[in-house]
Amino acid sequence: MPWSWRYEDADGQPAEGPAETFGTQADAESWIGQTWRELAAAGVASVELMEDDRSEYRMSLLATGQ
Repeated sequence: MPWSWRYEDADGQPAEGPAETFGTQADAESWIGQTWRELAAAGVASVELMEDDRSEYRMSLLATGQ
């Protein structure tokens, strides 16, 4: 099952981001760990990890207090 990320802006609306897919959850999480700063700088406020159409979890890319 492919894993991917969905991106949202600060208003909770879909945001532009790389259309990467990964073979494992660990690969997807490793990738986001390496790229979250660039995504946040481009206006992505939160990401949602997807396995096919199922949401695994959502997390903020904003610093605490923002």
